[in-house]
Amino acid sequence: MANTRDYIYYDYTKSLCPECLMLCDAKIVFQDAKVFMLKNCKVHGDSKVMIADDVEYYKQIRNYNKQSEMPLKFNTKVHYGCPYDCGLCTDHEQHSCLTVIEVTDRCNLACPTCYAMSSPNYGRHRTLEEINRMMDVVVANEGEPDVVQLSGGEPTVHPDFFAILDLAKTKPIKHLMVNTNGIRIAKDINFVEKLASYMPDFEIYLQFDSFDAGVLTRLRGEDLTEVRKKAIANLNQFNVSTTLVVTLQKGLNDGEIGDIIDYALKQKCVRGVTFQPTQVAGRNDDYNDQAGRITLTEVRRKIYEQYPTFTPQDLIPVPCNPDALCMAYALKIGDEVIPMTHLINPEDLLNNSKNTIVFEHDEQLKEHMLNLFSTGVSVDCAEDTFGELMCCLPRVKSDNLSYDNLFRIIIMNFMDPLDFDVRAVKKSCVHIVSEKYKIVPFETMNIFYRDNKIDAIRAELNMK
Repeated sequence: MANTRDYIYYDYTKSLCPECLMLCDAKIVFQDAKVFMLKNCKVHGDSKVMIADDVEYYKQIRNYNKQSEMPLKFNTKVHYGCPYDCGLCTDHEQHSCLTVIEVTDRCNLACPTCYAMSSPNYGRHRTLEEINRMMDVVVANEGEPDVVQLSGGEPTVHPDFFAILDLAKTKPIKHLMVNTNGIRIAKDINFVEKLASYMPDFEIYLQFDSFDAGVLTRLRGEDLTEVRKKAIANLNQFNVSTTLVVTLQKGLNDGEIGDIIDYALKQKCVRGVTFQPTQVAGRNDDYNDQAGRITLTEVRRKIYEQYPTFTPQDLIPVPCNPDALCMAYALKIGDEVIPMTHLINPEDLLNNSKNTIVFEHDEQLKEHMLNLFSTGVSVDCAEDTFGELMCCLPRVKSDNLSYDNLFRIIIMNFMDPLDFDVRAVKKSCVHIVSEKYKIVPFETMNIFYRDNKIDAIRAELNMK
């Protein structure tokens, strides 16, 4: 009898050596009902990482692809090959669904977990002229950018914060987000009232990792429990659209997923929750990757285990970047939560004989679904799309539906050197404007471009 491998070989890709960050061969294999990446670097040898704990879901994501949507222009040529030409290069396969503009390096915290390495004395604030140029770069690429997120550092510590918001509102940006730790929102009700004046098409992306003081101290350096409560109370007072953002680590706060969803659904201002597994990049003090790494599929499973209103069928890949994004929409009607995908027969969503999404033959429904399941559609922007979609589905009465009735869950997995997959990163749709005014995928920005590791890698490639 022939010898057999102890795994099933599924696919081949290129990944990164976690030591030298050079491209290396990688096999995708199924073993013990899980999905692993087996890598070999000619210098540093073999490595192995689990990338999913659900083989069937991992296979299914290949069916959730749609035609790539391109930016109006590309910014760099292909010279070294992916992922060493970011900017966006002509080989990238997805426009910017969401673009991050970092208006400052400074922060009023020094979180032990921070991909940007921010702190009170780190770096500097960007000038209004620099920020204006960054916005113009995004507009040049996108025409009318779907979502622009102001971030940092902590953007609310910028001395010209409201001037930045005013500037953004002069641009053809469809939806504006502010990524914040909530400290200023908790302390200054007048600040929140002014934030509310920028609605509609405006949203707070609020750091919200845990209800546990010890977990918050581990992730953020201090107990922010009361800050979070006060921030939510102030945002509720003015009903400022808010998404809670949870940085996850296995064994630390992954047991709170259901409680966070339950809490979010009870808040007037909260439109959804985004769960982000920790990316091994930047500052990760006291983080043990073998113990703390959590995959997208593990988060997905914990959502429906800890909050059973959602089922596996409610949490599906996002077509613009199905490897990295998983999403569910729900209706909030009174005390009832109705997951959206329960309203549609799953067999009508997918036709597995084709490597694509096949929605119901109604072209109007297909268009609305593709628009809705995109990270370029914020919850309040989705109001019209959602109402139109409900009109296509006779089981739901959609009169008087507003964004107060909508709730979205996103799992957003940003690859790092351990689970990096060139095939998948080409469809990255969350991008950052770099200090060199290039538009760089979030994943590669934090791996290569934030601290100029890319320069040493390119120098080595030039010598080969």
